[in-house]
Amino acid sequence: MSSKIKKTYSCINCGANFPKWMGQCSQCGEWNTIKEEVIRKQQSNKLISKENKVKEINEIESLEKERIIFDDNEFNRVLGGGLVKGSVVLISGEPGIGKSTILLQNSINSKEKILYVSGEESAEQLKLRAKRISKNPKNCFVLTETNLELILKNVENVRPDIIIIDSIQTIQTDLFDNSQGSTTQIKECASILIKLAKNIGIPILIVGHITKDGNIAGPKILEHMVDVVLHFEGDKQHQFRILRSKKNRFGSTNEIGIYQMDEKGLQTVLNPSEFFISKKDIAEPGSSIAVTLDGDRSIMIEVQALVSSAVYGTPQRISNGFNSKRLNMLLAILEKKAGFKIGVKDVFVNITGGIKIEDTAIDLAVVSAILSSNINISIDSDTCLCAEIDLSGELRGVSNIDKRISEAERLGYDKIIVSHNSKIGYSPKTIKILKLKNLNQLVKQIFKEKD
Repeated sequence: MSSKIKKTYSCINCGANFPKWMGQCSQCGEWNTIKEEVIRKQQSNKLISKENKVKEINEIESLEKERIIFDDNEFNRVLGGGLVKGSVVLISGEPGIGKSTILLQNSINSKEKILYVSGEESAEQLKLRAKRISKNPKNCFVLTETNLELILKNVENVRPDIIIIDSIQTIQTDLFDNSQGSTTQIKECASILIKLAKNIGIPILIVGHITKDGNIAGPKILEHMVDVVLHFEGDKQHQFRILRSKKNRFGSTNEIGIYQMDEKGLQTVLNPSEFFISKKDIAEPGSSIAVTLDGDRSIMIEVQALVSSAVYGTPQRISNGFNSKRLNMLLAILEKKAGFKIGVKDVFVNITGGIKIEDTAIDLAVVSAILSSNINISIDSDTCLCAEIDLSGELRGVSNIDKRISEAERLGYDKIIVSHNSKIGYSPKTIKILKLKNLNQLVKQIFKEKD
Protein backbone atom coordinates (compact mmCIF):
# COMPACT_ATOMS: atom_id res chain seq x y z
CA MET A 1 0.00 0.00 0.00
CA SER A 2 1.48 3.33 -0.99
CA SER A 3 2.03 5.83 1.81
CA LYS A 4 0.86 9.42 1.77
CA ILE A 5 3.28 12.11 2.91
CA LYS A 6 1.80 15.22 4.43
CA LYS A 7 3.16 18.19 6.34
CA THR A 8 1.31 19.92 9.13
CA TYR A 9 2.02 22.55 11.76
CA SER A 10 0.77 21.99 15.29
CA CYS A 11 1.12 23.68 18.67
CA ILE A 12 3.03 21.60 21.20
CA ASN A 13 1.13 23.33 24.03
CA CYS A 14 -2.53 22.93 23.05
CA GLY A 15 -2.40 20.64 20.01
CA ALA A 16 -4.07 23.06 17.54
CA ASN A 17 -3.28 22.43 13.84
CA PHE A 18 -2.41 25.11 11.27
CA PRO A 19 -1.81 25.01 7.50
CA LYS A 20 1.36 27.11 7.83
CA TRP A 21 3.87 28.21 10.45
CA MET A 22 2.90 31.04 12.80
CA GLY A 23 4.88 32.79 15.53
CA GLN A 24 1.99 32.79 18.02
CA CYS A 25 -0.67 30.13 18.50
CA SER A 26 -4.08 31.71 17.95
CA GLN A 27 -5.74 29.13 20.22
CA CYS A 28 -3.68 29.27 23.44
CA GLY A 29 -1.72 32.49 22.83
CA GLU A 30 1.73 30.93 23.40
CA TRP A 31 4.72 32.08 21.32
CA ASN A 32 7.12 29.80 19.40
CA THR A 33 5.19 26.61 20.16
CA ILE A 34 4.14 25.79 16.58
CA LYS A 35 6.35 23.10 15.03
CA GLU A 36 6.42 21.45 11.60
CA GLU A 37 5.58 17.75 11.55
CA VAL A 38 5.76 15.25 8.72
CA ILE A 39 2.96 12.67 8.64
CA ARG A 40 3.14 9.38 6.77
CA LYS A 41 -0.06 7.33 6.90
CA GLN A 42 0.18 3.52 6.74
CA GLN A 43 -2.11 0.56 7.29
CA SER A 44 -3.60 0.28 10.79
CA ASN A 45 -3.57 -2.75 13.13
CA LYS A 46 -6.39 -5.26 12.92
CA LEU A 47 -7.03 -5.01 16.68
CA ILE A 48 -8.33 -1.46 16.22
CA SER A 49 -10.04 -1.90 12.84
CA LYS A 50 -13.15 -3.61 14.18
CA GLU A 51 -16.35 -2.64 12.41
CA ASN A 52 -19.19 -1.57 14.70
CA LYS A 53 -22.85 -2.01 13.77
CA VAL A 54 -25.88 0.03 14.78
CA LYS A 55 -27.79 -1.57 17.68
CA GLU A 56 -30.98 -0.73 19.53
CA ILE A 57 -30.06 0.14 23.11
CA ASN A 58 -32.01 -2.78 24.61
CA GLU A 59 -30.10 -5.21 22.37
CA ILE A 60 -26.75 -4.20 23.86
CA GLU A 61 -25.50 -6.78 26.34
CA SER A 62 -24.41 -5.48 29.72
CA LEU A 63 -21.02 -6.37 31.09
CA GLU A 64 -21.08 -9.30 33.52
CA LYS A 65 -18.59 -7.56 35.77
CA GLU A 66 -18.69 -3.84 35.11
CA ARG A 67 -15.82 -2.82 37.37
CA ILE A 68 -12.46 -4.29 38.34
CA ILE A 69 -11.75 -3.90 42.05
CA PHE A 70 -8.18 -3.41 43.31
CA ASP A 71 -6.88 -4.13 46.81
CA ASP A 72 -6.25 -0.39 47.18
CA ASN A 73 -9.53 1.03 48.51
CA GLU A 74 -8.39 4.63 48.03
CA PHE A 75 -7.68 3.97 44.36
CA ASN A 76 -11.10 2.34 43.96
CA ARG A 77 -12.76 5.31 45.67
CA VAL A 78 -11.22 7.89 43.32
CA LEU A 79 -12.09 5.78 40.26
CA GLY A 80 -15.73 5.80 41.40
CA GLY A 81 -15.91 2.28 42.81
CA GLY A 82 -13.35 0.46 40.65
CA LEU A 83 -11.98 0.39 37.12
CA VAL A 84 -14.66 0.20 34.42
CA LYS A 85 -13.98 -2.30 31.63
CA GLY A 86 -13.09 -0.67 28.33
CA SER A 87 -12.29 2.66 29.99
CA VAL A 88 -9.14 4.75 29.50
CA VAL A 89 -7.65 6.45 32.57
CA LEU A 90 -5.02 9.19 32.37
CA ILE A 91 -2.86 9.71 35.47
CA SER A 92 -0.78 12.90 35.66
CA GLY A 93 1.58 14.36 38.23
CA GLU A 94 5.02 15.83 38.79
CA PRO A 95 8.12 13.65 38.30
CA GLY A 96 8.84 11.49 41.34
CA ILE A 97 5.44 12.07 42.95
CA GLY A 98 4.47 8.36 42.79
CA LYS A 99 2.54 7.78 39.53
CA SER A 100 4.50 4.67 38.54
CA THR A 101 4.58 3.42 42.12
CA ILE A 102 0.81 3.43 42.60
CA LEU A 103 0.26 1.67 39.28
CA LEU A 104 2.98 -0.91 39.89
CA GLN A 105 1.81 -1.81 43.39
CA ASN A 106 -1.77 -2.19 42.17
CA SER A 107 -0.49 -4.34 39.29
CA ILE A 108 1.52 -6.81 41.36
CA ASN A 109 -1.24 -7.19 43.96
CA SER A 110 -4.13 -7.55 41.52
CA LYS A 111 -6.13 -10.71 40.84
CA GLU A 112 -6.37 -9.70 37.17
CA LYS A 113 -3.76 -10.35 34.47
CA ILE A 114 -1.99 -7.03 33.88
CA LEU A 115 0.41 -6.01 31.12
CA TYR A 116 2.70 -3.24 32.38
CA VAL A 117 4.33 -1.46 29.42
CA SER A 118 7.25 0.75 30.43
CA GLY A 119 9.11 3.03 28.07
CA GLU A 120 11.17 4.63 30.85
CA GLU A 121 12.55 1.74 32.93
CA SER A 122 14.13 -1.60 32.15
CA ALA A 123 12.54 -4.89 33.20
CA GLU A 124 15.26 -5.37 35.83
CA GLN A 125 14.53 -1.97 37.36
CA LEU A 126 10.82 -2.74 37.55
CA LYS A 127 11.52 -6.12 39.18
CA LEU A 128 13.75 -4.44 41.77
CA ARG A 129 11.02 -1.93 42.63
CA ALA A 130 8.34 -4.64 42.68
CA LYS A 131 10.30 -6.71 45.21
CA ARG A 132 10.66 -3.65 47.43
CA ILE A 133 6.91 -3.05 47.34
CA SER A 134 5.70 -6.65 47.62
CA LYS A 135 7.31 -9.92 48.71
CA ASN A 136 5.29 -12.01 46.27
CA PRO A 137 4.56 -10.06 43.07
CA LYS A 138 2.36 -11.98 40.63
CA ASN A 139 -0.13 -11.70 37.73
CA CYS A 140 1.91 -8.87 36.24
CA PHE A 141 3.53 -9.15 32.80
CA VAL A 142 6.23 -6.59 32.00
CA LEU A 143 7.05 -5.23 28.55
CA THR A 144 9.76 -2.63 28.03
CA GLU A 145 8.88 -1.27 24.60
CA THR A 146 8.17 2.11 23.01
CA ASN A 147 6.91 1.01 19.58
CA LEU A 148 3.10 0.93 19.55
CA GLU A 149 2.87 -1.74 16.83
CA LEU A 150 5.01 -4.15 18.88
CA ILE A 151 2.96 -3.34 21.97
CA LEU A 152 -0.27 -4.20 20.12
CA LYS A 153 1.28 -7.49 18.95
CA ASN A 154 2.11 -8.43 22.55
CA VAL A 155 -1.40 -7.45 23.67
CA GLU A 156 -2.79 -9.87 21.09
CA ASN A 157 -0.52 -12.66 22.37
CA VAL A 158 -0.91 -12.08 26.13
CA ARG A 159 -4.59 -11.02 26.14
CA PRO A 160 -4.33 -9.16 29.48
CA ASP A 161 -7.26 -7.94 31.58
CA ILE A 162 -5.65 -4.50 32.12
CA ILE A 163 -2.98 -2.56 30.19
CA ILE A 164 -0.73 0.07 31.79
CA ILE A 165 1.25 2.50 29.61
CA ASP A 166 4.10 4.30 31.39
CA SER A 167 4.25 6.83 29.83
CA ILE A 168 2.37 8.09 26.76
CA GLN A 169 5.20 10.55 25.98
CA THR A 170 7.61 7.64 25.33
CA ILE A 171 5.35 5.72 22.91
CA GLN A 172 5.53 6.20 19.15
CA THR A 173 3.79 4.62 16.18
CA ASP A 174 5.16 3.80 12.73
CA LEU A 175 2.11 5.48 11.21
CA PHE A 176 3.89 8.81 11.64
CA ASP A 177 7.48 9.89 11.14
CA ASN A 178 7.54 12.28 14.08
CA SER A 179 9.77 11.80 17.10
CA GLN A 180 8.69 10.59 20.54
CA GLY A 181 6.76 13.11 22.60
CA SER A 182 5.65 15.22 19.64
CA THR A 183 2.07 16.46 19.53
CA THR A 184 1.13 14.15 16.66
CA GLN A 185 2.67 11.06 18.28
CA ILE A 186 1.01 11.66 21.65
CA LYS A 187 -2.39 12.39 20.16
CA GLU A 188 -2.41 9.54 17.65
CA CYS A 189 -0.95 6.92 20.01
CA ALA A 190 -3.60 7.85 22.58
CA SER A 191 -6.29 7.64 19.90
CA ILE A 192 -5.19 4.14 18.87
CA LEU A 193 -5.09 2.97 22.51
CA ILE A 194 -8.58 4.35 23.12
CA LYS A 195 -9.91 2.48 20.07
CA LEU A 196 -8.22 -0.68 21.37
CA ALA A 197 -9.86 -0.30 24.79
CA LYS A 198 -13.33 0.25 23.34
CA ASN A 199 -13.12 -2.54 20.75
CA ILE A 200 -11.89 -5.39 22.96
CA GLY A 201 -13.10 -4.10 26.35
CA ILE A 202 -9.69 -3.89 28.06
CA PRO A 203 -9.23 -0.95 30.46
CA ILE A 204 -6.04 1.03 29.85
CA LEU A 205 -4.23 3.18 32.43
CA ILE A 206 -1.95 5.82 30.87
CA VAL A 207 0.71 7.87 32.67
CA GLY A 208 1.09 11.45 31.40
CA HIS A 209 3.86 13.88 32.33
CA ILE A 210 3.03 17.47 33.21
CA THR A 211 4.65 20.73 32.17
CA LYS A 212 6.11 23.40 34.47
CA ASP A 213 2.68 25.07 34.47
CA GLY A 214 1.08 21.92 35.90
CA ASN A 215 -0.73 20.94 32.68
CA ILE A 216 -0.48 17.53 31.03
CA ALA A 217 2.39 17.62 28.56
CA GLY A 218 1.16 17.39 24.98
CA PRO A 219 -2.17 18.46 23.51
CA LYS A 220 -4.95 19.48 25.87
CA ILE A 221 -7.28 17.44 23.70
CA LEU A 222 -5.83 14.35 25.42
CA GLU A 223 -7.90 15.12 28.51
CA HIS A 224 -11.08 15.22 26.43
CA MET A 225 -10.32 11.92 24.70
CA VAL A 226 -9.99 9.74 27.82
CA ASP A 227 -12.75 8.69 30.22
CA VAL A 228 -11.03 9.49 33.53
CA VAL A 229 -8.34 12.03 34.43
CA LEU A 230 -6.58 11.54 37.77
CA HIS A 231 -3.98 13.91 39.17
CA PHE A 232 -1.38 12.90 41.74
CA GLU A 233 -0.26 15.84 43.85
CA GLY A 234 1.81 16.52 46.94
CA ASP A 235 5.06 18.01 48.14
CA LYS A 236 8.02 15.66 47.62
CA GLN A 237 9.53 17.08 50.83
CA HIS A 238 6.58 15.63 52.76
CA GLN A 239 5.31 12.07 52.91
CA PHE A 240 1.68 12.72 52.00
CA ARG A 241 0.22 12.34 48.51
CA ILE A 242 -3.30 13.10 47.27
CA LEU A 243 -4.88 11.36 44.29
CA ARG A 244 -7.59 13.63 42.90
CA SER A 245 -10.14 13.06 40.16
CA LYS A 246 -10.40 15.91 37.63
CA LYS A 247 -12.73 14.10 35.24
CA ASN A 248 -14.73 10.89 35.60
CA ARG A 249 -17.39 9.68 33.20
CA PHE A 250 -18.28 6.80 35.52
CA GLY A 251 -18.32 8.43 38.94
CA SER A 252 -17.95 11.52 41.08
CA THR A 253 -15.05 13.95 40.78
CA ASN A 254 -15.42 14.87 44.45
CA GLU A 255 -13.54 11.85 45.81
CA ILE A 256 -9.87 11.98 46.80
CA GLY A 257 -7.41 9.34 47.92
CA ILE A 258 -4.78 10.12 50.58
CA TYR A 259 -1.50 8.19 50.72
CA GLN A 260 1.66 8.17 52.76
CA MET A 261 4.95 7.50 50.96
CA ASP A 262 7.51 5.27 52.69
CA GLU A 263 10.27 2.85 51.71
CA LYS A 264 7.71 0.17 50.79
CA GLY A 265 5.69 2.36 48.46
CA LEU A 266 2.42 4.22 48.95
CA GLN A 267 0.37 3.32 52.01
CA THR A 268 -3.27 4.33 52.33
CA VAL A 269 -4.12 6.79 55.09
CA LEU A 270 -7.33 5.63 56.76
CA ASN A 271 -7.62 8.56 59.18
CA PRO A 272 -5.94 11.61 57.59
CA SER A 273 -7.09 14.05 60.28
CA GLU A 274 -4.74 12.48 62.82
CA PHE A 275 -1.77 12.93 60.47
CA PHE A 276 -2.39 16.61 59.72
CA ILE A 277 -2.74 17.66 63.38
CA SER A 278 0.36 17.74 65.58
CA LYS A 279 -0.26 16.33 69.05
CA LYS A 280 0.68 18.86 71.72
CA ASP A 281 0.21 18.63 75.48
CA ILE A 282 -0.18 22.40 75.86
CA ALA A 283 -1.82 24.73 73.34
CA GLU A 284 0.56 27.35 71.97
CA PRO A 285 -0.20 30.80 70.52
CA GLY A 286 -0.45 30.96 66.74
CA SER A 287 -2.14 27.59 66.24
CA SER A 288 -5.75 26.73 65.38
CA ILE A 289 -7.69 23.71 64.12
CA ALA A 290 -9.86 23.96 61.00
CA VAL A 291 -12.42 21.57 59.50
CA THR A 292 -11.94 21.45 55.75
CA LEU A 293 -13.66 19.49 53.02
CA ASP A 294 -11.58 18.08 50.18
CA GLY A 295 -13.91 16.44 47.70
CA ASP A 296 -16.45 14.53 49.77
CA ARG A 297 -13.99 13.85 52.60
CA SER A 298 -13.92 15.95 55.75
CA ILE A 299 -10.43 16.51 57.21
CA MET A 300 -9.17 18.26 60.33
CA ILE A 301 -6.04 20.34 59.70
CA GLU A 302 -3.79 22.54 61.80
CA VAL A 303 -3.16 26.15 60.78
CA GLN A 304 -0.02 27.78 62.15
CA ALA A 305 0.71 31.51 62.07
CA LEU A 306 3.59 33.70 63.17
CA VAL A 307 3.26 37.47 63.50
CA SER A 308 6.40 39.47 64.27
CA SER A 309 7.80 42.97 63.86
CA ALA A 310 8.99 43.65 60.32
CA VAL A 311 12.78 43.49 60.18
CA TYR A 312 12.95 45.02 56.70
CA GLY A 313 11.18 48.07 55.35
CA THR A 314 8.39 46.15 53.63
CA PRO A 315 6.41 43.65 55.75
CA GLN A 316 6.50 40.08 54.46
CA ARG A 317 3.39 38.02 53.74
CA ILE A 318 4.35 34.37 53.23
CA SER A 319 1.94 31.43 53.18
CA ASN A 320 2.57 27.72 52.71
CA GLY A 321 -0.43 25.62 51.66
CA PHE A 322 -2.81 28.61 51.66
CA ASN A 323 -3.58 31.10 48.88
CA SER A 324 -1.31 34.14 49.37
CA LYS A 325 -3.79 36.55 47.73
CA ARG A 326 -6.53 35.41 50.08
CA LEU A 327 -4.16 35.87 53.02
CA ASN A 328 -3.60 39.51 52.02
CA MET A 329 -7.38 40.00 51.82
CA LEU A 330 -7.93 38.52 55.29
CA LEU A 331 -5.20 40.74 56.75
CA ALA A 332 -6.87 43.81 55.25
CA ILE A 333 -10.21 42.74 56.77
CA LEU A 334 -8.55 42.26 60.16
CA GLU A 335 -7.12 45.76 60.11
CA LYS A 336 -10.21 47.49 58.73
CA LYS A 337 -13.03 45.66 60.52
CA ALA A 338 -11.43 44.31 63.70
CA GLY A 339 -9.02 47.20 64.41
CA PHE A 340 -5.80 45.16 64.63
CA LYS A 341 -2.78 47.09 63.37
CA ILE A 342 -0.76 44.37 61.67
CA GLY A 343 0.02 46.23 58.46
CA VAL A 344 3.60 46.89 59.64
CA LYS A 345 4.26 43.33 60.81
CA ASP A 346 5.55 40.20 59.10
CA VAL A 347 2.91 37.47 58.81
CA PHE A 348 3.70 33.82 58.07
CA VAL A 349 0.99 31.16 57.66
CA ASN A 350 1.58 27.43 57.32
CA ILE A 351 -0.76 24.46 56.79
CA THR A 352 0.90 21.49 58.49
CA GLY A 353 1.57 18.25 56.66
CA GLY A 354 2.41 19.85 53.31
CA ILE A 355 -1.22 19.83 52.15
CA LYS A 356 -2.63 22.66 49.99
CA ILE A 357 -6.08 23.93 50.92
CA GLU A 358 -8.42 25.83 48.58
CA ASP A 359 -11.47 25.55 50.84
CA THR A 360 -12.58 29.01 52.05
CA ALA A 361 -14.02 27.39 55.19
CA ILE A 362 -10.59 27.67 56.83
CA ASP A 363 -10.70 31.50 56.71
CA LEU A 364 -11.81 31.66 60.33
CA ALA A 365 -9.02 29.33 61.47
CA VAL A 366 -6.39 31.35 59.57
CA VAL A 367 -7.58 34.64 61.09
CA SER A 368 -7.76 33.08 64.57
CA ALA A 369 -4.21 31.74 64.31
CA ILE A 370 -2.94 35.18 63.19
CA LEU A 371 -4.74 36.93 66.08
CA SER A 372 -3.49 34.30 68.52
CA SER A 373 0.13 34.89 67.50
CA ASN A 374 -0.30 38.67 67.42
CA ILE A 375 -1.61 39.01 70.99
CA ASN A 376 0.25 35.90 72.26
CA ILE A 377 -2.81 34.11 73.59
CA SER A 378 -3.42 30.46 72.75
CA ILE A 379 -6.69 28.94 71.52
CA ASP A 380 -8.13 25.99 73.43
CA SER A 381 -6.88 22.74 71.88
CA ASP A 382 -10.39 21.24 72.08
CA THR A 383 -11.87 24.05 69.89
CA CYS A 384 -12.06 23.95 66.09
CA LEU A 385 -13.30 26.53 63.59
CA CYS A 386 -15.21 26.42 60.32
CA ALA A 387 -16.48 29.54 58.49
CA GLU A 388 -15.76 31.79 55.54
CA ILE A 389 -15.09 35.52 56.08
CA ASP A 390 -16.43 38.13 53.68
CA LEU A 391 -15.11 41.64 53.06
CA SER A 392 -17.37 43.16 55.72
CA GLY A 393 -15.90 40.92 58.42
CA GLU A 394 -19.06 38.79 58.65
CA LEU A 395 -18.86 35.03 59.05
CA ARG A 396 -20.52 33.12 56.21
CA GLY A 397 -21.84 29.57 56.25
CA VAL A 398 -20.08 26.83 54.26
CA SER A 399 -21.26 23.72 52.44
CA ASN A 400 -21.73 20.31 54.07
CA ILE A 401 -21.56 21.74 57.59
CA ASP A 402 -23.17 18.62 59.05
CA LYS A 403 -20.38 16.44 57.71
CA ARG A 404 -17.75 18.80 59.13
CA ILE A 405 -19.35 18.88 62.58
CA SER A 406 -19.63 15.09 62.58
CA GLU A 407 -15.90 14.73 61.83
CA ALA A 408 -14.97 17.15 64.62
CA GLU A 409 -17.18 15.28 67.07
CA ARG A 410 -15.74 11.92 66.00
CA LEU A 411 -12.22 13.13 66.79
CA GLY A 412 -13.23 14.29 70.26
CA TYR A 413 -13.43 18.10 69.97
CA ASP A 414 -15.59 19.83 72.58
CA LYS A 415 -16.47 23.01 70.66
CA ILE A 416 -16.81 24.09 67.05
CA ILE A 417 -17.24 27.73 65.98
CA VAL A 418 -19.36 28.31 62.85
CA SER A 419 -21.28 31.12 61.16
CA HIS A 420 -24.54 32.32 62.70
CA ASN A 421 -26.42 31.57 59.46
CA SER A 422 -25.21 27.97 59.09
CA LYS A 423 -28.09 25.60 58.38
CA ILE A 424 -27.36 22.68 60.68
CA GLY A 425 -29.41 19.51 60.52
CA TYR A 426 -26.96 17.38 62.50
CA SER A 427 -27.75 16.69 66.18
CA PRO A 428 -24.45 16.52 68.08
CA LYS A 429 -24.10 14.43 71.23
CA THR A 430 -20.81 15.60 72.72
CA ILE A 431 -19.68 18.68 70.78
CA LYS A 432 -20.95 22.21 71.46
CA ILE A 433 -21.80 24.36 68.42
CA LEU A 434 -21.06 28.05 68.86
CA LYS A 435 -22.54 30.42 66.24
CA LEU A 436 -20.87 33.81 65.74
CA LYS A 437 -21.82 36.71 63.48
CA ASN A 438 -18.57 38.62 62.86
CA LEU A 439 -14.91 38.99 63.76
CA ASN A 440 -15.61 41.22 66.78
CA GLN A 441 -17.65 38.42 68.36
CA LEU A 442 -14.80 36.00 67.59
CA VAL A 443 -12.29 38.21 69.43
CA LYS A 444 -14.57 38.50 72.48
CA GLN A 445 -15.36 34.81 72.55
CA ILE A 446 -11.87 33.37 72.14
CA PHE A 447 -9.45 35.99 73.41
CA LYS A 448 -11.16 38.56 75.67
CA GLU A 449 -12.49 35.91 78.03
CA LYS A 450 -8.89 34.71 78.58
CA ASP A 451 -7.43 38.12 79.42
